[in-house]
Amino acid sequence: MSVRQEQNSGTRNVLEGHRLDTKTLQKYMQSHVAGFQGPLTVSQFKGGQSNPTYLLASPSGKYVLRRKPPGKLLKSAHAVDREFRVISALYAADFPVPRPFVLCEDEEIVGTIFFIMEFIEGRIFWDLDLPNMDPDERRAIYDQANQTIANLHNFDVDRIGLADYGRPGNYFARQISRWSKQYVASETSKIDGMDRLMAWLPDNIPDDETATVVHGDYRLDNMIFHPTEPRVIAVLDWELSTIGHPIGDFTYHMMTWQMPEIGIGSTGLAGKDIVALGIPTEDEYVATYCERTGREGGIPHRDFYAAYNFFRLAAILQGVAGRVRDGTASSAHANRAGQAVSPLAKIGWDYAEKSG
Repeated sequence: MSVRQEQNSGTRNVLEGHRLDTKTLQKYMQSHVAGFQGPLTVSQFKGGQSNPTYLLASPSGKYVLRRKPPGKLLKSAHAVDREFRVISALYAADFPVPRPFVLCEDEEIVGTIFFIMEFIEGRIFWDLDLPNMDPDERRAIYDQANQTIANLHNFDVDRIGLADYGRPGNYFARQISRWSKQYVASETSKIDGMDRLMAWLPDNIPDDETATVVHGDYRLDNMIFHPTEPRVIAVLDWELSTIGHPIGDFTYHMMTWQMPEIGIGSTGLAGKDIVALGIPTEDEYVATYCERTGREGGIPHRDFYAAYNFFRLAAILQGVAGRVRDGTASSAHANRAGQAVSPLAKIGWDYAEKSG
């Protein structure tokens, strides 16, 4: 097992700042989760840096609890109520997400609002080059990831009851404004690349107002694959989902191919011999997605989207760094996040200059 796989797989004892009253939670679940039986034991998942996530084990089975972190939070961040809503709609539409059980908005139960969903047993791949697999297995896994995001973007938002889940139109302008504000609110030092991107991005948005459900953080380690088959059985972590531009969502996922080693634990495929690995090239992956979503002509303005997504990720990680500063970060590795902001901003600005 790789270092990254070991760091993020499985559970640990609940962190001191994220402890909750097990007896109160057990009593709540007895009243609100069909079929639940105590006693309840609670541990915390290692992976993730945003919403604390817990494994709940009991004689009636295993469950997962996602909650807002305690303490001072950025406005609109950690919206677990939105996560619950989108998971509920997608589960009803037969998209691979965990079964949702209950949303609790009573902060007296565990200290913040939370929701409970089913626990799904399977494989999470934290290493994007999929070590210890043969080329055919790697290609099949990436093809499944491609098919799954294409299926998500092909949903009719009216048909699945999510037409009002976000505001259609002006998606990139609103996202750039949002992440610029959150970046500034979490800023710990001046970074020239971020200042340049915040000024450049709003004036260079492509003219395309397509709108679908978007995941917001679609990457391999936010999916659970079947224990033995190359099949996605659950997509996790919908905190950043909304009604937005599918190409923004897909090109964020394309950072898998563009991300070099920058010290945040997640190493992309940049510089790797992906042909030998059996992983599709960036252009092949784009072409497959466009075929599955009926997008003729491919994806123009790819350098703008890359600049936008590196900026957005930098702003997200600056938010993590801000939570380290404020004592609310939920990952033992979160303090690395701030160190990645400057290199990410530089890559983003490189793409902006390349786009002309």
